[in-house]
Amino acid sequence: MMIKINENIRYLRKKKGWTQEKFSNKIGIKRSLVGAYEEGRSDPRLNNLLKMCEVFSISLDNILRKDVSKLNVENYLDDDSQKVKVLSITVDSDGDENIELINQKASAGYTNSYSDFEFIENLPKFQLPFLHFSGTHRAFEIKGDSMLPLTSGSIVIGKYIESIDYIRDGKTYIILTKDEGIVYKRVETQEKSLLLISDNNKYEPYKVGNNDIIEIWEAIAFFSLDLPRPDNEYSSLKDDINNLYSNLDQLKNKL
Repeated sequence: MMIKINENIRYLRKKKGWTQEKFSNKIGIKRSLVGAYEEGRSDPRLNNLLKMCEVFSISLDNILRKDVSKLNVENYLDDDSQKVKVLSITVDSDGDENIELINQKASAGYTNSYSDFEFIENLPKFQLPFLHFSGTHRAFEIKGDSMLPLTSGSIVIGKYIESIDYIRDGKTYIILTKDEGIVYKRVETQEKSLLLISDNNKYEPYKVGNNDIIEIWEAIAFFSLDLPRPDNEYSSLKDDINNLYSNLDQLKNKL
C-alpha cells in the first residue's frame, strides 16, 4: 500500500488537537497551504516537512514512508511532559539523507544540541553508497576500552530507532542520555530502564532509566583504523597441533 503523506499530516495534526490555523502558525505557513497539503493538492517542500517533523516529534523517514496511524510515535519517555526532540537531518543535492559524524570533539556539544539544525548542519557528513538500509543513520566515534575489541577512535554507524520496543536484547546500541551523553553498549531491556553492558568485563553493567534516554541508534556497522593483530594464542595452539600431528606421523613410521 502506498503511503500518502497528506493522510499522515492530517492524522498527526488531529492527534495533537490543532486546527489548521493553529498548525499553520506553528510551522509558519498559510492555513490554505495546510489545506492543500492535507487534501493532496500540493506536496510540502523539504523545509516545511522538517518543521512539521519538529512540531510532531517524529522522524522524516516515518512521515514520508510509513502509515503513522499504526505507529507508536511517542518518545521513549514515560513522562509526557518531557518530549524527545525531533531528529534533525541534512540531505545532499539529490535529496538523500547524509550520515553526520559525531566525533569525540563534537560529542559533548551533541548532548545539548542534538535537535539544533545549525549544529547538525555543521557536522562532518558523508554518504555510503553500499548502505542500502532504509532509515536515518549517524556515525559516532567511540572512546575508551569498554567495548573491546572495538578500540577507542573506532567509528560506529547507527540506525535511528524511535521506540525502546524495537530494541533486541544482546545487540549493541549508541545511547544518548541526559547524564552521560553518548555511550556505546550492549543492551538488555528491563522494566522502565535499560541495562547497559560492556564487552570488556572489567566494567560492571549499569542501568539507565527510560526517562533519561534522549536518542537510541542501533549499531549496524563500524570502521576502524586499528587493524587486527595476529592472535598469538591461536598461533601457538596451531603450532602445538601441527607438532602433535608430526609426532603421530613419526610414531606411525616406527610401528
